[in-house]
Amino acid sequence: MDRVHEDLGDQLKLYVQAALGRKASDLLLLDVRELTTLADVFMLCTGRSNRQVSAIADHIRRFLKDHGIRPLYVEGMKEGHWVLLDYGQVVIHVFYEPVRQFYDLESLWADARPLPIDDFVEELPDDDQTDGATT
Repeated sequence: MDRVHEDLGDQLKLYVQAALGRKASDLLLLDVRELTTLADVFMLCTGRSNRQVSAIADHIRRFLKDHGIRPLYVEGMKEGHWVLLDYGQVVIHVFYEPVRQFYDLESLWADARPLPIDDFVEELPDDDQTDGATT
């Protein structure tokens, strides 16, 4: 079994679930352990507007906080063009689509090994899909 799966597997499922809970698109996990000491995994995802980018990032932050995981640093929430959430071993980049294309982190980190998203996707409970709204 891959060491990322052993060390971070369950935690990465939470990160992926959090991003998909607000319909983030183009989700990508990059194993950067061999390339930097900044993090073990970069997660990149995209929103279709700056409001959606902020909503995705806010949902990730709240969802993970509910699971006892707090960010070390958050940047870019107000602007909604590129939000960075630093969780230590995992750094999450939530991009507005044109900004993601411009900065092209995928090319910058081309030597990083992509991790298969399907390994970390779980069925979302109804509570997370409805944003906790009660009926």
